[in-house]
Amino acid sequence: MATRVSICFCFCAFALLISSLTLVSASDGEGQSKEFVLTLDHSNFSETVSKNNFIVVEFYAPWCGHCKNLAPEYEKAASILSSHDPPVVLAKVDASDEANRKLATEFEVKGFPTLKILRNGGKIVQEYKGPREADGIVEYLKKQAGPASAEIKSVEDANNLIDDKKIFVVGVFSEFSGEEFENFTALAEKLRSDYDFGHTLDAKLLPRGESTVSGPTLRLFKPFDEFVVDSQNFNVDALEKFVEDSSMPIVTVFNKDPSNHPYVIKFFNGPDAKAMLFLNFTSELVESFKSKYHDVATHYKGKGIRFLLGDIEASQGAFQYFGLKDDQVPLIIIQNSDGTKYLKPNLEPDHIASWLEEYMDGNLNPFRKSEPIPEVNNEPVKVVVADSLEDVVFNSGQNVLLEFYAPWCGHCKKLAPILDEVAVSFKSDSDVVIAKLDATANDFPHETFDVKGYPTLYFRSASGNLLQYDGDRTKEDIIDFIQKNRDETVQPDSVQQETLQQDSVKDEL
Repeated sequence: MATRVSICFCFCAFALLISSLTLVSASDGEGQSKEFVLTLDHSNFSETVSKNNFIVVEFYAPWCGHCKNLAPEYEKAASILSSHDPPVVLAKVDASDEANRKLATEFEVKGFPTLKILRNGGKIVQEYKGPREADGIVEYLKKQAGPASAEIKSVEDANNLIDDKKIFVVGVFSEFSGEEFENFTALAEKLRSDYDFGHTLDAKLLPRGESTVSGPTLRLFKPFDEFVVDSQNFNVDALEKFVEDSSMPIVTVFNKDPSNHPYVIKFFNGPDAKAMLFLNFTSELVESFKSKYHDVATHYKGKGIRFLLGDIEASQGAFQYFGLKDDQVPLIIIQNSDGTKYLKPNLEPDHIASWLEEYMDGNLNPFRKSEPIPEVNNEPVKVVVADSLEDVVFNSGQNVLLEFYAPWCGHCKKLAPILDEVAVSFKSDSDVVIAKLDATANDFPHETFDVKGYPTLYFRSASGNLLQYDGDRTKEDIIDFIQKNRDETVQPDSVQQETLQQDSVKDEL
């Protein structure tokens, strides 16, 4: 389902740095500006994509601020790449248009803008994971449009491709043929949007590590931990797992150093449980914490849990997201893939190992956040907290529109008066409730509500049908959505039972 998400803080978008430049366009000779970005929709999408071996498609919404910022950069990049040999085609689809919703769903668009790289006439779909400014887009796509792996023929080639600030994957072979080389090529094609690849016939050309190898070898260079790791298992799945596992630090550092941000993003996007230790990096105890935490992380490596060390100064977004407070530092929080959290505030360095052991043994009680249930709750938009979520949304038998918001979110503040107007319009309609939940201060079932950014709106009809709202954030559109999806109210069981009893008495009389 296409989801309308404007992300104020979302870990998967942590490194999105967008600037706006003047739109660069060309004249067609008649005084009309030429647009280099193709406009696609449901009527011409398949035909256009099928004719291109390589095409980039942006799924956007006209109201999205990030999309508006990206537009001139994307157009400028398209104008430059139109002269590339061969030309690189950039296109866009208005994913908020009802007619294009099927496309957005097919390509798993969960936020705007979403950029996809489509290869071989659309048979291969990959995420665009490059920069969002024109020059960066151009360089990234030139590399993506070329071979998935570059041949390393000299020391100079190796030095130009491999540096000490990024991950680089090299296949070392005696010849560029055979099953191992074919599997390596398949891996490079599959992971090319995430990593840079090279291949060579001579390991002696490569920097760092032992230069002699026996048999085909996959060598991964990285700027942390042991710097160079090798694998000789050329099963495609094993190769992918090796690259994914080896490309993450034992402890991911979350600070203001931009070179760490890609690993932070990958950490939060990963499927494993996440242990996060937050410190003041200027503290006298920071080295003791780092040492003991690294030992624990090394001990549990490969056991389904990842480790992050965050500087409180750089981690305020995370603090807001998890509803943490500065006076709880040093603190450690663990979040399982199902959203369950475990918290240990005011931690001592010597307690890290024992607390992690209790977690791994299943001996910790989950940490559940809930604001107090409001004593007075008579505003047009009703306040919901974790302890009232079940009663208000699931057991009320009413049609409920629920907003998940963050107090610091600018998009949420912009939506607030609109929701007030929606709520006022249903004031005399007891079948409809407009409500809001502070997602930073209250826990909620993540398996039910897929909240990846703020604000996120869900609608639960009286009969129990749960829908995520993905329309425009106008009073008229929200009201129209509610009217189309509402049901007649279903009375709670206790009320239904009382009604049945009253009817029974009437029948007897």
